[in-house]
Parts: sequence; C-alpha cells; structure tokens
Amino acid sequence: MPASPDASARTPRPVTRTLIAVLALLTAVAPLATDMYLPAFPDMADDLDTTASGVQLTLTAFLIGLGLGQLFIGPLSDAVGRRRPLLIGSLVCLGAGVACALAPNVETLAAARFVQGLSGAAGVVLARAIISDTSRGAAAAKLLGVTMIISIIAPVVAPLTGGAIIAGAGWRAVFWVLAVLALVMLIGAAARAKETLPESARARGGLGSTVSGARQVLANRHYVGYLLTFCFAFAALFAYISASPFVMQNVMGLSAGAYSLVFGLNALAIVATSSAAAALAGRVTYRGMIAGGLAVSVLASAGLLAAVLNGAPMLPTLVLFAVFQGSLGFVFSNATALALAETDAHAGTGSAFLGFLQFTLAAAVSPLVGLRGEGTAVPMGLAMLVSTVLAVLAFTVLTRGKPAARDGADSGQELSTVV
Repeated sequence: MPASPDASARTPRPVTRTLIAVLALLTAVAPLATDMYLPAFPDMADDLDTTASGVQLTLTAFLIGLGLGQLFIGPLSDAVGRRRPLLIGSLVCLGAGVACALAPNVETLAAARFVQGLSGAAGVVLARAIISDTSRGAAAAKLLGVTMIISIIAPVVAPLTGGAIIAGAGWRAVFWVLAVLALVMLIGAAARAKETLPESARARGGLGSTVSGARQVLANRHYVGYLLTFCFAFAALFAYISASPFVMQNVMGLSAGAYSLVFGLNALAIVATSSAAAALAGRVTYRGMIAGGLAVSVLASAGLLAAVLNGAPMLPTLVLFAVFQGSLGFVFSNATALALAETDAHAGTGSAFLGFLQFTLAAAVSPLVGLRGEGTAVPMGLAMLVSTVLAVLAFTVLTRGKPAARDGADSGQELSTVV
C-alpha cells in the first residue's frame, strides 16, 4: 500500500525576493515561447518550404506538450520533490530551444517544439506547487496574483518583442532568445530554488501512489469546483483573445494599430484588478472576490452578446470588453489559491490538473468562436457568456458548504512572510 505523506511536514517556509523573481521567470517562459514567434509565421513557411498549416502545427505541438507535461511533471514532483524535475525540465527546455533554432525543416521544428512544451511545463506547474509548499492564505494569494499578472503580460508583450527580434535578426533568433531564457531559468532554479517538499511529505508507492493521489484530488468536490471555476473563466477569456483580432478589425473596423492599442489597454485592466486582488488578500475573503468577479463577468459578457446582436456603438462595446477582462482579475489567482489549498500533500498533482484543463478548454474554445466566419462576433459572445455561466455554476454548486474557517485560512498572514 502506498504510504501517506506526512501533511504536518509541509509547513510553509519564508520565500525570498530572489525566489519570487525565479518563480516569475518560470511563469513567463511558457507564454513567451507560445507567442513570441507568431509574427514570423509567413517567413517561416517560406524558409522551411512548408504551408501555413505546417507552421501552425509547430504551435499545436508546443501546446500539446505543455498540457501533457503538466500532467506528468506535477504528480511526479509530489513523489520526488520539486527541485529535480525543475532542473531537468529547464535543462531539456534549453536543449529544445537550441534544436528549434537549428531546425532544418518543419517536421524537426514541430518535434522540437513538442519537447520544448513538454519540458517548459515544469516551470508552469512547479511554480504553483512551490507557492503552495511555501505559503498559505494571504501570502499564497499574493504570490499567485503576481504569477497571474506575469502570465497575462507575457502573451501581450511576446508578439511585440518577437516582431522586433525578427525584424532585426530573423525568426531563428527568437528561439535563440528562448534558449537563453531557459538557461537563465536553469541557473536561477539551481541557485535559488531549494527543495520545498521534504521527503517526509512526499507521496510514496510509485505509480500506485500517483494514481491514488490523483484520485484523491479529483474526489474533492471543492477542489474540482475551484478548478472548473478557474478553467471556465479562462476559457471565456481565451474566447475573447482568439476572436478579438477579427471582431475588432473586421466587424468593428479598427485598424491593426488601434486594435493593438485596445488589446493592450484591456490587458492593463486585468493586470490592475489582479494587483488589487493581491492587495486585498487577507482583508477580503477569497470567495467574496471570486463571487464579485464572476457576477461582473456574467453581466459584461451578457452585455457584449446583446451589443453584437443589436449593433451597439463601438465605445460601449469596447468598455464592456475592458470590464469583462478586469472582472477576471478577481477570479484567477483566488480560485487557484483555494484549489491548491484543497490538495494537501498533492499540490503538484492539483497544479497539473489546473494547467492541463486550462489549456484543453482554451484549445477547444478557439475554433468555436470562428464557426460563422470572420465577419460576426456572435459566436464569441455566446462562448464568453456560456463559459462564465459554467464558471458560476461550478463555484456555487461544487464549493458550497465549505466551513468558513477554511476560506482564507491564515488570511491574516502578512506579506512580510514572503519577502
């Protein structure tokens, strides 16, 4: 029988500013690797003598690797600790970046991108697990808020940065830059990311223990409720992200420059509310912030659907976009903190399911918003509204009945415990 980990051994430890910086880098590498090379797609198709679909396959391969990597690395880290998978993943990610930069054809590039996603998943899933190991209550919510802000900013900055790199040095230079970032991640992890899961708290029993841990996590309806709340809210956001270029330019008539400006301003809205949520952690209940954010997101998405159905003026529609994005800043980090608080000694497994379902739902929503072509915003509005309603149902049905003491446990913990 697999031995049960000693939950008492998982006492939160102080987190240094340097480790916070390392966690930030771990969080940023995957979204940067996802979006930084997007402006180079036409050049890559010509250079590699392939089609647009062939180049798109390299992005698909990366996202598949990123999702599967989290499912594998998260539970593995519950058994062997966080440090070794993090170091190995960073090293492999470095090698995959070099392989991408040197790829002679699209098939090699797709394979290298899959490995890059598979290994880069270590940073994403283990950053959350390390936070769960080292912090509780307000401190955990604040740190998760920081990582959420970075994960939002990075995809916005990535295409702009990548475009500048490509213009000056070509598309292969993007992958050299990503390899350098992986090297910095490896050095930072080796120097500052000490083991945060003591041996006495690790899952034992090999594969049987891993399966048992996964079953235990998924049997907790409160965890599943917060998991679905986070993932459906993210699906709603991704419906907006994937459809916004066509909606704002083809339907609303914005220029490419104006669209970039609006997209950036909307990203600032969710950064601002994520920062506010981090500041309020420990003073306002996490469930209260989630409930408020979900209520506003449902109203905003319903308003957006009504606007696109009735041809509302541009300005109110753009305001609703910003309100919708801003509302999710109160949902993401708090739902993640409460979900991981339910995992006890299986934070890696809990983080893995979060990441896997997040990207799976995002991949499923992306093609749905374009079902009726590029000249209508109705599928986007429907996808946003349905996703937010499902998030509300998951939150209200699956997480109800929780003892009040568990919501915001250790909420009085000050930020001084993590700096």
